[in-house]
Amino acid sequence: MNDGIYRAALVLLGLGFAVAFAVICVPPLIENPDILGALGQGFVNPYSTGYSLDVLTCWAVLAVFVLWERQTLGIRHGWIALVLGIAPGVATGFAFYLLLRSRSRRSRA
Repeated sequence: MNDGIYRAALVLLGLGFAVAFAVICVPPLIENPDILGALGQGFVNPYSTGYSLDVLTCWAVLAVFVLWERQTLGIRHGWIALVLGIAPGVATGFAFYLLLRSRSRRSRA
């Protein structure tokens, strides 16, 4: 896979998730702005709990990765990926970080 296809795929996946999240989650949140209640809905049964724990753990892994690379490789602005990992979600935050990392590594080469 060449660099252009890689970046395009990351942009499409990250933005695609953000759009899907907005379409699915924002209207009910506007209707009932109970953010804690909305977060709790991810834990209503064992299956949704499993997926929610996976998402939370993936965000924690992303945070460790971002902090590690900031120290070892000097990649800056990774905190933006962590914020995007909270809203709209880890898929968008991770895609953003990989794009940021790719750009940083290209500029050093």
